[in-house]
Parts: sequence; structure tokens; C-alpha cells
Amino acid sequence: MNNINVFSQKLAEFPIIAILRGVKPGEIKDVCSVLDNGGFTLAEVPLNSPDALESIRVMSAQFNQGGRLMIGAGTVLSEEDAVNAAEAGARYIISPDSNPLVIRKTKELGLVSIPGFMTPTEGFSAIRAGADYLKCFPCGKLGSGHIKDLKAVIKKPIFAVGGVSASNLAEFLSIADGVGIGSELYKPGKSIAEIKAAVQAFVTSFATCKKR
Repeated sequence: MNNINVFSQKLAEFPIIAILRGVKPGEIKDVCSVLDNGGFTLAEVPLNSPDALESIRVMSAQFNQGGRLMIGAGTVLSEEDAVNAAEAGARYIISPDSNPLVIRKTKELGLVSIPGFMTPTEGFSAIRAGADYLKCFPCGKLGSGHIKDLKAVIKKPIFAVGGVSASNLAEFLSIADGVGIGSELYKPGKSIAEIKAAVQAFVTSFATCKKR
């Protein structure tokens, strides 16, 4: 099964990407085991994390051949970044911007492309370059209403990233096709117990969303 099909299945199962910004290779197994055991299906390591490619290699070795988590790379800003992430085992590429070169390289590599955008112009440029999904970032201050307005003209699935919490998850998922969660789940210095509690909060919140 190709990466886009696997990703879409993972997204349908649990539409939250865990953004592990700042994670280190020495803690990645423990952090991802908490996510995997809690029910998360998607996790990314931003490339501006310490030794990010090594963390992706460790995650890929542990989870890509079995287990629930599908591993991706974030903050991918260049074609070289995309190639390096793919070689480390990332199966989807997320960026804060809509760089056509990165999008095209991602698709050449057979990976899922999720560039960042804020306006219709950026969104349509990303779609023309071959993006599979779009990441509305940052959307916290603009709220779910901004995504609703964008979806009036943009028909690609949209992730909401920035400002999403367990308390407003239902609001965003009523409009967006998925969300990305960073410091609410993980940030450097957070204990495994704290990460477990955060994971459970999001799992519980999502369960409530499904009942509505």
C-alpha cells in the first residue's frame, strides 16, 4: 500500500498529528510509545529539533514496520531536507510554507506532501504543485472560522495547526480534516507522566467529538 493510502487510513482512524518539536533521539522511543499506546497514529519530528534525522531513523525502525504510528518530518524547507528526511524513513513531509520545489520533490520521492498556507493564493499554488493536504498555519488567533472560509473555495483536506487544544478540539475538527498538536502534547522537559496525561486528554476529547 502506498504512503498516501496509508496516511489517509491513519488520519481517518485518529485525525491528530503529534508534533514533537525539540525531541531528542535518546527520548524518542519512550515518547512515541506513549503516543502509540494511547491511540495516536501520526507523529512528526520537525527538522529544527536536535539531531532530528536520527530521531526519525529511530522512530522509523520501531514503528514503520509495525505498530500504529506513521512517521513524518516537519519544518522541511528545501529539496535537500525532503531527500534527507525520506532517507531517514519519513513517510510524509510537512512544511510551514508552500514551496513548490519541496512539494514536487516530496511527490517524486513517493511521500505525502503537506505544505503550510494561510491564504487562498498560497493554497492554490500548493495544490497546483501537487500537494496532497494543506496545513493552515498558524490558525490559533484566526480560529476555525478562517478555515471554514478557506474551505468555501479550497477542496483539498486542511489541517489546523497552532492554537489547537483538547478543549477546542471539537470546534476545529468540526471544520478541519485534521489537526497538528505541538506543545500541548510534547515540549522539552515534559515528563512521560505529563505526556501520558496530555495524550489521554486528547483521546478523550476526540471520543467526545465522535459521539456528537
